[in-house]
Amino acid sequence: MTSAHAHPVAAPKLGLRERKKIQTRDAIRQAAYRLFAAQGYDATPVGQIAETAEVSPSTVFRYFPTKEDIVLTDEYDPVIAAELRSRPCDEPPVTALRHALCTVMAEMYEVEGCETIQRLNLIHDVPAIRARMTEHGAVTSKLLTRVLSERTGRPVDDLELRVVTGAAMGALTEAFYHWVENGTPDGMAELVDNALRVLERGLTL
Repeated sequence: MTSAHAHPVAAPKLGLRERKKIQTRDAIRQAAYRLFAAQGYDATPVGQIAETAEVSPSTVFRYFPTKEDIVLTDEYDPVIAAELRSRPCDEPPVTALRHALCTVMAEMYEVEGCETIQRLNLIHDVPAIRARMTEHGAVTSKLLTRVLSERTGRPVDDLELRVVTGAAMGALTEAFYHWVENGTPDGMAELVDNALRVLERGLTL
C-alpha cells in the first residue's frame, strides 16, 4: 500500500547510498504522479517520466520493474509488520491485524493524503494497475502471515493464517474501492476499520 513525502522507513541512521535511493524513488514517483494528473496514466510513457525526474529510463525500471509498480510500490510493508509485532501478545490475531493495518493506513493518509487519493483512484480506474496489485498484495499477505506465525506459533504455511491474511488484504482493497466510488475524501481509516471488523465478527443478518 505508497512517495512525495518522507517515508516511515527513512530513519536518520540510513547511509548516504540508501538516502540517495529513497530520493531517486521519490523523484520518480513525484514526476509520475504530476504527469498522470496532467495527461492521464495511459498517455504517460515511462520515457517521459524519466525525463521529468531527470533520470534515465533504465533507472526508472531499476526501481520500478513496470509502470504499474510506480503506483503500487511503497515502503509500508515493514512498517505494518513492525506494528503487528508490537501488538499485545494476548490480543486475538485478527484484532491485532486490524489495529496494525488501521494504524498504518491512518498514518499514511495523514502524511501522504493527496498522493493517497490519487493513488487509490489510479488503482480503481486502471485495469493494468489492478491486475498488478494482485502480485503486490500476495507479497504483503505472505509477510503478514509470517508475523502471525511468530505470534501464534502456527506453521507459516498454516491454511487458517493464510485465509486470515488473504481476507484482510481483500477487506482492505474493498474498503479502498468503496472510498473511491462514494466520493468521500475523508474517513479512510474508519472504512478500513469497519471492513476489518467484519472479519472479527463475521457477516451479520
